[in-house]
This record gives sequence, C-alpha cells and structure tokens, in this order.
Amino acid sequence: MRRTKMTTRIGALLVICALIFTLVNPPASRADSKLRIMTATTDLAALAQEIGGEKVEVESVARGYQDPHFVEAKPSFLLKLRHADLLIVVGLELEIGWLPPLITQSTNPKIQVGAPGYFDASRFAKILEIPTGQVTRAEGDVHPLGNPHYWLDPENGLRIAKGIQNKLSEMRSSDAAYFAQRYDSFEQRLKQADEKWLAEMKPYAGRKVVTYHRSWPNFAEHFHLDVVGYVEPRPGIPPSPQHTVELIGQMKRDGVKLILVEPYFDLKTPNAIARDNGAQVVVLMPSVGGEKEITDYFKLFDYDIAKLKQAFDATK
Repeated sequence: MRRTKMTTRIGALLVICALIFTLVNPPASRADSKLRIMTATTDLAALAQEIGGEKVEVESVARGYQDPHFVEAKPSFLLKLRHADLLIVVGLELEIGWLPPLITQSTNPKIQVGAPGYFDASRFAKILEIPTGQVTRAEGDVHPLGNPHYWLDPENGLRIAKGIQNKLSEMRSSDAAYFAQRYDSFEQRLKQADEKWLAEMKPYAGRKVVTYHRSWPNFAEHFHLDVVGYVEPRPGIPPSPQHTVELIGQMKRDGVKLILVEPYFDLKTPNAIARDNGAQVVVLMPSVGGEKEITDYFKLFDYDIAKLKQAFDATK
C-alpha cells in the first residue's frame, strides 16, 4: 500500500533528524507550565483545546486540508513530539503510513504506544464499518479495525471530549475541576448546536448521495443520509473507466443528485459523472481548518451542513 512506501521512505531521514534534535534541544522541566499536547489531526486538536483551555498548548501534525492517510512527515515534527506531554491519535491505522516513525524517532518515552501519554481517541468513539473475515490488499486500503473517520459524528466528538477530560484530569489533578467545567460547557454547547443541525437536515432525511472516499459513514448515519456508492471502486484505489460507467448507471437508477468530495481529491472524474447525471459535486470539509473560516469543531458542521442544504435545494 502507499502508506507502507511512505514509511520506508522517511525512516532514514527521521533517524538523523532525531539525533540532531536530541543533542540540540534537551527537554526542559515544566512542572507548573501548560501541558503540551500534540494531536494527529486538527479535529482532535480542536477537541483538546475545548477541554484544556488556557491550561494546555495544542498543535496538530496534519493540517485540515490534507488527506490524513498521507501526511508528509517533516523533521520539524520530531522536536514538537519530543517535548509533548500527550499525543492524541485517531487510531484504527489511519496514521499508520506516517506517524509511527515520528513517534519512535522522537525519543519521547511519554508518548510511545502504550505509554501514559499516548491517547487513542478511537477507544471512546462509536466505530462503523468494521470488516468481518480476512482483509486483503485486493479490497483496497481497508481499515481492518473499522472506519477511522468517526469524528464526523457530533456524538463521537462528545465521547472523545469526555475521554480527554479524564486524561487531562489524571495528568493534572490540581486542574481537574477546571477541565470538568470546560467539558460541561462544551457538552451543553454541542448538544444545543446538534439540535439545530439535526433540525436543518431533517427535510433531507433519506436522501441518497455518492461520496468519493469512505469518509462520511458516521456523518451520514447521524444526519440520516443514504450513501449508495463511491467514486473509488475500493478505498484508496483511483476510479477506473469501468467503475465510473457503472456508477453513472447506478446514480441514474437511484436518482442520486449529489457527489460529496473531500478537498484533496481530483475533481475531474466526479465532475464528469455529475455532468452525465445532471448531478452536483459538493466539496465538503472533513476536518477543522479545511477552510480558513472553519476554526473549531462547531464551525466544521456549520460549514458542511450549509453546503449540503444549498446543494440539496438546488437539485430537487
């Protein structure tokens, strides 16, 4: 798979850079300072910031406009990981192609897999599309532990935030009341926002859509959309002419008028499919920071739901 090749390619460079950072940047004592949190993605960073507030410094490795499966592992990440108190990952092998070498070569014992500072957010989420039976490469870039795009369900966002609250309280018991207050506020605001989002999406319940990648099962389940096909014939496999023709036929039979595409995929094939069906391509943002105005977890759903409503209304 592509992610395996990436791991091999960056390994040697990271080893050299880790040695340099170790010599030049020895870890400092920060007993009374902010907890330093690194996250794999911007969505996890947004949730950690909601709970940690002024008691934490949070930074994401991946950017919101990047495909989280394939992030360029820059040597500068090593220094940040080396000084991190906590690393929060998506898990379910989403980051397997780029994060494990960074963790190892950071030489930070706190954040190694299984260490107290390694936090797998997937343990707190509802996971969909868990394969049954043996998973082979013939099926594409399938995640054997389940679909890792679980943060696109607000209820999972709340579950993850609760897990983060408990972890931060464990790490800084003196600030436990502060983290609890932050969580309570986040829970209230998110539940109120979700009521609004669900009401806005209610008129479109049951609408059939096609997506490029399998990024949206949690989102679709929560907001009652029906994903009936994918531009990719298999996860991570580029669309073939035969699959494209079959998908066009399926969309015509099912009356599908929307193709949802992530910002990092080529629009050529989706646009061609849409032209043949009188459908519309909608670029949705799967992560915080995908557009400049999407600055937090709430604005992510605000943005995507506004886009969907506009597209559904235009393709009645």
